[in-house]
Amino acid sequence: MILSRIILGMLAIAPMTGSDLKRHFDSTVAHLWSADKAQIYRTLAALVEQGLASVTVVPGTNAPDRQEHHLTDAGRDALVAWLRSDLDRQPEREPFLARIFLADALDYAEVVTLVERRRTAAREQLAIYDGIRATTPPAETRGQRMRLATLDHGIRHVRTELEWLDDLEAQLR
Repeated sequence: MILSRIILGMLAIAPMTGSDLKRHFDSTVAHLWSADKAQIYRTLAALVEQGLASVTVVPGTNAPDRQEHHLTDAGRDALVAWLRSDLDRQPEREPFLARIFLADALDYAEVVTLVERRRTAAREQLAIYDGIRATTPPAETRGQRMRLATLDHGIRHVRTELEWLDDLEAQLR
């Protein structure tokens, strides 16, 4: 259900095709939610079937026609109801932490390698987030500020993880 509500929220920002949504997922909300193309298209079809979104065919110029999805009034109501509802905490599932929890089965060098691989991945993610932040124009509306706040949360989360990894490695010595 969360994916469907995120898609409704994206459609509240602007009408989009499935491909547009995938690009937006990859470039704007990847720090908080991921979805592959098949999930997006399945969810869009369900939203249309439920009357929460509608489809307009936009004729293509030297390209195939585009199916642009629009938020319906019922979709806006569903989005607002979800935003107002109790927070739905998802159970944490972090494979890296499971590996650290069980890493006593590895020798010291292997644990350091595991930590370093995670550090490398975190630095790469931070570079992506910092790149998005650097190329994003200043927020002018409350909605833009809210969206940037989630990116800033992602940046702070990765920075905190990098600090934690440094502390963890120091404890292993």
